[in-house]
Amino acid sequence: MREEAEQYVISAVTGKPDWPRIPELRVNRVLWKPDCGIRAFGQFSHDAEYLYVHLRAEEKKIRAEYTAPLSPVYRDSCLEFFFMPAGDDRYFNIEINPNGCPLIGFGRSRADRVLLARQDMPELFGIRTARTGNGWEVYYRIPCSFLRLFLPGFSLAGTFRANVYKCGDLTEQEHYLSWNPVVSETPDFHRPCDFGRMVFA
Repeated sequence: MREEAEQYVISAVTGKPDWPRIPELRVNRVLWKPDCGIRAFGQFSHDAEYLYVHLRAEEKKIRAEYTAPLSPVYRDSCLEFFFMPAGDDRYFNIEINPNGCPLIGFGRSRADRVLLARQDMPELFGIRTARTGNGWEVYYRIPCSFLRLFLPGFSLAGTFRANVYKCGDLTEQEHYLSWNPVVSETPDFHRPCDFGRMVFA
């Protein structure tokens, strides 16, 4: 029996997000490989023009090899946010390693999507990463102006479907975790049918 999808309310903010006050979701569903103790968490907030994202991982043995655009960062220690705007059957996937190297795509599936490469992507998204006492974290912002290149009229209101992931295909401890359950016999995060629900406050 399929688990009920989880929901997260995205906090509205004025000015910079006050992250300690923003609710945290847990990326704690261990998938496909034995539990090696790695865990991840996510926080989201928004104003009129940006969706702000903070993801963090509790991970002792970090792999961070890739730095070039379009690199397969999911082989490194990686934190991922996939989301599908309301009324559309396409989704964005944003995957980032501890070097702040992003892999971003848009489409209907793993095979039917376009990978998005801009030299200014780290600056455009304001990507910041840091090592912590027990792992690493990433902060970034998704501009509405960027999303409107693909979805004219998009606004940060209403609801959309999403999932948050932690993985590391070539890390010393291969692992796959998700916020919402993923119903697949083999590793596959590109499953909009398994996305949960996010609501803009």
